[in-house]
Amino acid sequence: MKRLLLILVFTTIGQALILAKSYNVLVIQTDEHHFKTLGCYGGKIVSTPNIDWIAKKGALATSFYATTPVCSPSRGSLISGLYPQHTPVTNNNIPLGDHVVTFAEVLRRKGYKTGYAGKWHLDGFGKPQWAPERKFGFDDNRYMFNRGHWKKFEITGDGPHVAAIKQGKPSYGVENANNKSFSTDWLADRTIDFINANKVKPFCYMVSFPDPHGPNTVRKPYDTMFKKVNVPVPVSVNKSLSQTPRWGAASPKITADTVRLLMPKYYGMIKCLDDNIGRILDTLRKNGQIERTIIVFTSDHGDLCGEHGRLNKGVPYEGSARIPFLFYYPGKIPAGTVVNQALSCVDFVPTLFALTGDKLPKGVEGRDASTLFQGNKDQWEDIAFIRSTSTGKPWLAAVTDRHKLIYSGLGDPWLYDLQNDPNELQNAINNPKSKKIVQQLTSKLATYAKRHDDPYADNEQIKADMTQALGQAE
Repeated sequence: MKRLLLILVFTTIGQALILAKSYNVLVIQTDEHHFKTLGCYGGKIVSTPNIDWIAKKGALATSFYATTPVCSPSRGSLISGLYPQHTPVTNNNIPLGDHVVTFAEVLRRKGYKTGYAGKWHLDGFGKPQWAPERKFGFDDNRYMFNRGHWKKFEITGDGPHVAAIKQGKPSYGVENANNKSFSTDWLADRTIDFINANKVKPFCYMVSFPDPHGPNTVRKPYDTMFKKVNVPVPVSVNKSLSQTPRWGAASPKITADTVRLLMPKYYGMIKCLDDNIGRILDTLRKNGQIERTIIVFTSDHGDLCGEHGRLNKGVPYEGSARIPFLFYYPGKIPAGTVVNQALSCVDFVPTLFALTGDKLPKGVEGRDASTLFQGNKDQWEDIAFIRSTSTGKPWLAAVTDRHKLIYSGLGDPWLYDLQNDPNELQNAINNPKSKKIVQQLTSKLATYAKRHDDPYADNEQIKADMTQALGQAE
C-alpha cells in the first residue's frame, strides 16, 4: 500500500513539474480575412502593430491556405489536423464528428485549463446556440456560439446573449455598440478574463472573432476612421470572360464602385481587431506570461474584397483561399522567421505538437512543419492540397509557393504562375514551359487523393483531366 502511495505521489509530482514547464497556447482566429490588409503581409492602409508584433517576434507563413476556403471545413481541419472528408465537415453547418480529437482535448487531458470564446460553426445549424453540449476539449465554452456574425453581446443572469434585437429576434445590428458590447471588444474581454484567471496553471484558449466577415459594420470611431481613404481597386475587377474559369464566374459581378463603398468599414473592423489583440498581448505582458505563451494568429478563410469581381470566399483564388498564419513560440521559433513553403490548416496540429513534444492523436493527416518554423528548409516538399465544399461541382487544387494547379468538375484545368501572374489573370496550362510542373503537381495531387481517400478525384471531369495530364508524361 505504501509503495502504491509513493508511486502516486511521485507521479503527481512529475505531472506537476511537466505542467510547470509547459507553455500556454493561445489561438486567435478571425473570419473571412484578406491577408493583404495586415501590415506584416504588405498592407499599407490599416496600421496593425499588434498583429505585426506576433510576426516580428515569431514566424510568418507566406503561403498558408485554408484546406477548404469556407468557414466550417477550414475550422474543422485546423483544430484536428484532418482533411474535411474525414472530419467529416465538407461544407458549412455539418457537425464535427464525435471521433475527432482536437489539440485542446490533448492539452486538457494533460492538465491544461482550456476554453473557447467566439464563433465555433462546427455543431450544425444552431444559431447562435451558446455553449454547445459537445465541447471537444474546450472545457470553458460558456462564450462559444455556434453560428452568426453578431455585432453586440451582453452577459445577463441567464448567461451571454446577442444584445441587438430586431422584431424580437437576435440581429446583426451595431447601433449603440461600444467598447464593452461590440463583438470584438467583448470577446477580447472574455479572453483577458480567462488569461487573468489562469496565471499559474498552463492554459489553452481559442478566441474566434466573427469579424471582418460581413456585414461590413463596426462601432464608433472605427466606422468612419477610413472614410476618406483612397480605396485601391483590384486590377482583376474588370477582367475578361476568357480570363475567368467557370468555377470563378461572378454573379452578379462586383464593380469598382462597390469595392470603394464596402472597404472603408472592412478596414475599420481590422483596426478594431488589432487594437483588441493589443489589449490581449498587454495582459500577457503585465502578468509575466508573454514569454511562456505560444500565440497563433490566423483566419478560417479569406475575402476576395472585389478581386475577380467577387466578394467573400469559396474559390481557390488567392484572396479567398490564402490566409494569414503567424506563429509565436519564444525559445523555439526564431524572431522574424519567414516560411515561404505551402502549408494548409491540416498542418497546424502536427506542427504545434512537434514543437511542444506532445503526442499526436491517431489518424492526424497533416504534416509536421516544425523544422520550417525553426529555420530548416531541408527535405521539405513545397506543396499543399486544397478542395472545394461538397456543394455543386467539386474542384481540387495543388499549390506551391509559386504555382497553383486546379482541376474542376466545371471545365478545363487551370494553372496559375503566381510569381509572374500574381493577380491570377492567365491560364498557363497550355504553355509548353508549364508541361513539367503540370505533370509534377498532378502526380502529387493523385497521390494525395489516394492516400487520403478524397472522392473528388473520382469526379468524371477531374479524373479525365488528371489522367490526360499524367498520360502526357509517358
